[in-house]
Amino acid sequence: MRALSTSATGMVAQQFNLNVVANNLANVNTQGFKRQIAHFQDLLYQNIRIPGGTGAGGTMVPNGTQIGLGVSSGTTTQVFTQGTFQLTGNDFDMAISGEGFFRVLMPDGTTAYTRDGALGIDGQGRLVTQEGYPIQPEIIVPPDRTSFNIAPDGTVMVSRPGQPNEAIGRIELTRFTNPAGLVRLGGNLYVPTPAAGDAVNGPPGENGIGSIKHKFLEMPNLEVIEEMIRLITIQRAFESNSKAVQTADEMLQTANNLKR
Repeated sequence: MRALSTSATGMVAQQFNLNVVANNLANVNTQGFKRQIAHFQDLLYQNIRIPGGTGAGGTMVPNGTQIGLGVSSGTTTQVFTQGTFQLTGNDFDMAISGEGFFRVLMPDGTTAYTRDGALGIDGQGRLVTQEGYPIQPEIIVPPDRTSFNIAPDGTVMVSRPGQPNEAIGRIELTRFTNPAGLVRLGGNLYVPTPAAGDAVNGPPGENGIGSIKHKFLEMPNLEVIEEMIRLITIQRAFESNSKAVQTADEMLQTANNLKR
Protein backbone atom coordinates (compact mmCIF):
# COMPACT_ATOMS: atom_id res chain seq x y z
CA MET A 1 0.00 0.00 0.00
CA ARG A 2 1.60 3.23 -1.24
CA ALA A 3 -0.17 5.34 1.37
CA LEU A 4 2.20 4.15 4.09
CA SER A 5 5.40 5.28 2.37
CA THR A 6 3.76 8.37 0.87
CA SER A 7 2.52 9.57 4.25
CA ALA A 8 5.93 8.84 5.76
CA THR A 9 7.54 11.24 3.27
CA GLY A 10 5.03 13.88 4.35
CA MET A 11 5.93 13.40 8.02
CA VAL A 12 9.66 13.67 7.26
CA ALA A 13 9.04 16.84 5.24
CA GLN A 14 7.13 18.45 8.10
CA GLN A 15 9.96 17.56 10.49
CA PHE A 16 12.31 19.42 8.15
CA ASN A 17 9.89 22.35 8.04
CA LEU A 18 9.75 22.40 11.84
CA ASN A 19 13.55 22.53 12.06
CA VAL A 20 13.59 25.64 9.86
CA VAL A 21 10.90 27.42 11.88
CA ALA A 22 12.58 26.44 15.16
CA ASN A 23 15.84 28.00 13.96
CA ASN A 24 13.99 31.20 13.07
CA LEU A 25 12.43 31.41 16.52
CA ALA A 26 15.73 30.61 18.23
CA ASN A 27 17.24 33.70 16.55
CA VAL A 28 14.44 36.09 17.46
CA ASN A 29 16.98 38.41 19.16
CA THR A 30 19.95 37.87 16.84
CA GLN A 31 21.10 41.12 15.24
CA GLY A 32 20.95 41.09 11.45
CA PHE A 33 19.42 37.62 11.29
CA LYS A 34 17.41 36.81 8.14
CA ARG A 35 14.65 34.25 8.38
CA GLN A 36 14.42 31.16 6.19
CA ILE A 37 11.48 29.51 4.45
CA ALA A 38 11.35 25.82 3.60
CA HIS A 39 10.19 24.73 0.14
CA PHE A 40 9.07 21.29 -0.98
CA GLN A 41 8.81 19.24 -4.19
CA ASP A 42 6.53 16.38 -5.10
CA LEU A 43 8.25 13.08 -5.84
CA LEU A 44 8.03 10.89 -8.94
CA TYR A 45 4.69 9.65 -10.25
CA GLN A 46 3.64 6.22 -11.39
CA ASN A 47 1.99 6.63 -14.77
CA ILE A 48 -0.71 4.03 -15.20
CA ARG A 49 -2.32 5.75 -18.17
CA ILE A 50 -0.87 8.70 -20.08
CA PRO A 51 -3.16 11.56 -21.18
CA GLY A 52 -3.52 11.59 -24.96
CA GLY A 53 -2.94 7.86 -25.22
CA THR A 54 -5.02 5.50 -27.32
CA GLY A 55 -8.09 4.01 -25.69
CA ALA A 56 -10.49 1.28 -26.71
CA GLY A 57 -11.58 1.57 -30.31
CA GLY A 58 -8.70 3.90 -31.18
CA THR A 59 -10.05 6.89 -29.25
CA MET A 60 -7.82 9.43 -27.57
CA VAL A 61 -7.80 9.33 -23.79
CA PRO A 62 -8.46 12.87 -22.43
CA ASN A 63 -7.23 12.19 -18.91
CA GLY A 64 -4.44 10.11 -17.49
CA THR A 65 -3.95 8.11 -14.33
CA GLN A 66 -1.01 9.08 -12.14
CA ILE A 67 -0.25 8.11 -8.56
CA GLY A 68 2.17 10.30 -6.66
CA LEU A 69 4.84 8.88 -4.40
CA GLY A 70 5.00 11.67 -1.83
CA VAL A 71 7.02 14.79 -1.12
CA SER A 72 10.66 15.68 -0.58
CA SER A 73 12.35 18.63 1.10
CA GLY A 74 13.35 21.13 -1.55
CA THR A 75 15.33 24.24 -0.61
CA THR A 76 15.52 26.77 2.19
CA THR A 77 15.18 30.32 0.91
CA GLN A 78 16.83 33.14 2.81
CA VAL A 79 14.55 36.18 3.01
CA PHE A 80 16.61 39.38 2.97
CA THR A 81 13.88 41.88 3.69
CA GLN A 82 14.69 44.78 5.97
CA GLY A 83 14.59 44.13 9.70
CA THR A 84 13.44 46.65 12.27
CA PHE A 85 15.88 49.12 13.84
CA GLN A 86 16.66 49.31 17.53
CA LEU A 87 18.29 52.37 19.04
CA THR A 88 21.22 51.43 21.29
CA GLY A 89 23.12 54.70 21.67
CA ASN A 90 26.42 52.78 21.42
CA ASP A 91 29.08 54.69 19.45
CA PHE A 92 30.19 51.59 17.57
CA ASP A 93 26.76 50.19 16.68
CA MET A 94 25.44 50.68 13.17
CA ALA A 95 22.68 49.26 11.00
CA ILE A 96 22.37 48.99 7.24
CA SER A 97 19.22 50.57 5.83
CA GLY A 98 18.74 48.86 2.48
CA GLU A 99 20.92 46.37 0.65
CA GLY A 100 24.48 45.57 1.57
CA PHE A 101 26.81 43.75 3.94
CA PHE A 102 29.81 44.67 6.02
CA ARG A 103 33.02 43.01 4.84
CA VAL A 104 35.13 41.36 7.52
CA LEU A 105 38.61 39.83 7.37
CA MET A 106 38.77 36.26 8.64
CA PRO A 107 41.83 34.82 10.44
CA ASP A 108 42.73 32.74 7.35
CA GLY A 109 42.83 35.86 5.17
CA THR A 110 39.50 35.27 3.42
CA THR A 111 36.59 37.68 3.38
CA ALA A 112 33.20 37.09 4.95
CA TYR A 113 30.10 39.26 5.08
CA THR A 114 27.64 40.19 7.79
CA ARG A 115 24.60 42.36 8.48
CA ASP A 116 25.42 42.47 12.19
CA GLY A 117 26.58 45.98 13.02
CA ALA A 118 27.28 45.38 16.73
CA LEU A 119 30.93 46.43 16.47
CA GLY A 120 33.65 47.33 18.93
CA ILE A 121 37.35 48.21 18.93
CA ASP A 122 40.28 45.92 19.65
CA GLY A 123 43.60 46.69 21.32
CA GLN A 124 44.87 48.33 18.13
CA GLY A 125 41.83 50.61 17.87
CA ARG A 126 40.41 48.77 14.85
CA LEU A 127 36.67 48.45 14.31
CA VAL A 128 35.94 44.74 14.74
CA THR A 129 32.98 42.40 15.09
CA GLN A 130 32.06 40.77 18.38
CA GLU A 131 34.34 37.87 17.39
CA GLY A 132 37.26 40.24 16.80
CA TYR A 133 37.22 40.19 13.00
CA PRO A 134 38.20 43.61 11.58
CA ILE A 135 35.89 45.21 9.06
CA GLN A 136 37.24 46.13 5.63
CA PRO A 137 38.51 48.64 4.74
CA GLU A 138 40.21 48.93 8.10
CA ILE A 139 39.11 51.77 10.38
CA ILE A 140 41.42 52.70 13.26
CA VAL A 141 39.82 54.81 15.99
CA PRO A 142 42.26 57.14 17.83
CA PRO A 143 42.34 56.59 21.60
CA ASP A 144 42.22 60.32 22.41
CA ARG A 145 38.93 60.93 20.62
CA THR A 146 36.30 63.03 22.35
CA SER A 147 33.50 62.20 19.90
CA PHE A 148 32.80 59.53 17.30
CA ASN A 149 30.20 59.75 14.54
CA ILE A 150 29.35 57.84 11.38
CA ALA A 151 27.47 59.65 8.62
CA PRO A 152 24.83 57.89 6.46
CA ASP A 153 27.38 57.74 3.62
CA GLY A 154 29.82 55.82 5.83
CA THR A 155 32.22 58.67 6.61
CA VAL A 156 33.72 58.19 10.07
CA MET A 157 34.31 61.47 11.91
CA VAL A 158 36.12 62.00 15.21
CA SER A 159 37.17 65.00 17.24
CA ARG A 160 40.24 65.33 19.43
CA PRO A 161 41.10 67.83 22.16
CA GLY A 162 41.96 71.17 20.62
CA GLN A 163 41.42 69.95 17.05
CA PRO A 164 38.51 70.28 14.62
CA ASN A 165 36.49 67.28 13.47
CA GLU A 166 38.37 65.05 11.05
CA ALA A 167 37.52 62.07 8.87
CA ILE A 168 39.51 58.96 9.73
CA GLY A 169 38.04 56.71 7.05
CA ARG A 170 34.92 55.62 5.26
CA ILE A 171 33.00 52.41 5.74
CA GLU A 172 32.29 50.43 2.58
CA LEU A 173 29.50 47.94 2.01
CA THR A 174 29.05 45.08 -0.45
CA ARG A 175 25.90 44.06 -2.28
CA PHE A 176 25.15 40.93 -4.30
CA THR A 177 22.80 40.32 -7.21
CA ASN A 178 21.30 37.34 -5.40
CA PRO A 179 21.90 37.47 -1.62
CA ALA A 180 20.01 34.16 -1.28
CA GLY A 181 23.07 32.55 -2.92
CA LEU A 182 25.19 33.28 0.17
CA VAL A 183 26.06 30.43 2.53
CA ARG A 184 25.75 30.91 6.29
CA LEU A 185 28.82 30.16 8.38
CA GLY A 186 27.27 30.83 11.76
CA GLY A 187 28.31 33.76 13.92
CA ASN A 188 26.16 36.04 11.71
CA LEU A 189 28.61 35.53 8.83
CA TYR A 190 28.06 34.67 5.16
CA VAL A 191 30.36 33.61 2.35
CA PRO A 192 29.47 33.95 -1.34
CA THR A 193 28.90 31.20 -3.89
CA PRO A 194 28.68 31.55 -7.68
CA ALA A 195 24.88 31.72 -7.25
CA ALA A 196 25.22 35.01 -5.35
CA GLY A 197 26.61 36.81 -8.38
CA ASP A 198 29.39 39.39 -8.47
CA ALA A 199 30.18 41.36 -5.33
CA VAL A 200 29.72 45.12 -5.77
CA ASN A 201 31.77 47.13 -3.27
CA GLY A 202 31.19 50.78 -2.63
CA PRO A 203 30.30 53.50 -0.15
CA PRO A 204 26.83 53.53 1.37
CA GLY A 205 24.20 55.27 -0.71
CA GLU A 206 25.80 54.49 -4.10
CA ASN A 207 25.30 51.73 -6.67
CA GLY A 208 22.13 50.50 -4.99
CA ILE A 209 23.88 50.05 -1.65
CA GLY A 210 22.01 51.01 1.50
CA SER A 211 22.93 53.74 3.96
CA ILE A 212 24.28 53.61 7.52
CA LYS A 213 22.19 54.33 10.59
CA HIS A 214 24.61 55.15 13.41
CA LYS A 215 23.90 53.97 16.97
CA PHE A 216 21.21 51.57 15.71
CA LEU A 217 21.14 47.80 15.26
CA GLU A 218 19.09 45.84 12.74
CA MET A 219 16.92 43.23 14.42
CA PRO A 220 15.68 39.99 12.78
CA ASN A 221 13.20 40.30 9.95
CA LEU A 222 10.73 37.84 11.46
CA GLU A 223 7.44 38.10 13.31
CA VAL A 224 6.99 35.69 16.20
CA ILE A 225 3.23 35.48 15.57
CA GLU A 226 3.74 34.46 11.94
CA GLU A 227 6.25 31.80 12.96
CA MET A 228 3.83 30.47 15.59
CA ILE A 229 1.10 30.22 12.95
CA ARG A 230 3.51 28.24 10.79
CA LEU A 231 4.15 25.95 13.77
CA ILE A 232 0.42 25.25 14.08
CA THR A 233 0.18 24.53 10.34
CA ILE A 234 3.15 22.16 10.54
CA GLN A 235 1.63 20.35 13.50
CA ARG A 236 -1.70 19.85 11.74
CA ALA A 237 0.00 18.67 8.55
CA PHE A 238 2.06 16.16 10.54
CA GLU A 239 -1.08 14.91 12.29
CA SER A 240 -2.85 14.52 8.94
CA ASN A 241 -0.04 12.42 7.52
CA SER A 242 0.14 10.28 10.67
CA LYS A 243 -3.63 9.78 10.42
CA ALA A 244 -3.18 8.56 6.84
CA VAL A 245 -0.60 6.04 8.08
CA GLN A 246 -3.04 4.88 10.74
CA THR A 247 -5.85 4.56 8.21
CA ALA A 248 -3.67 2.55 5.81
CA ASP A 249 -2.65 0.27 8.68
CA GLU A 250 -6.29 -0.31 9.63
CA MET A 251 -7.19 -1.13 6.01
CA LEU A 252 -4.35 -3.66 5.81
CA GLN A 253 -5.46 -5.18 9.10
CA THR A 254 -9.01 -5.54 7.77
CA ALA A 255 -7.69 -7.20 4.60
CA ASN A 256 -5.59 -9.62 6.67
CA ASN A 257 -8.61 -10.61 8.76
CA LEU A 258 -10.83 -11.52 5.78
CA LYS A 259 -10.01 -15.25 6.08
CA ARG A 260 -11.09 -15.42 9.72
